[in-house]
Amino acid sequence: MKKGIHPENYRQVVFKDMSCDYSFLTRSAVETKETVKWEDGNEYPLYKLEISDKSHPFYTGKSTFLDTAGRIDKFRRRYDKK
Repeated sequence: MKKGIHPENYRQVVFKDMSCDYSFLTRSAVETKETVKWEDGNEYPLYKLEISDKSHPFYTGKSTFLDTAGRIDKFRRRYDKK
């Protein structure tokens, strides 16, 4: 591998899927501001995801509908008058 092109700050990070409350621990260089206590009792940086393999319709085989922040209602109100 070439030297100087890969990040040096790899560490254990907890990724949490907010739509289905699924978490997993892996190594990453992602920047985070929050921390969480993991199952082993240690505290790790937390990175929140909107979707993962546990909630994505392609992997689950289920079609889930998530209206985040009322985007559909906002769209309908805006274009209902026209």
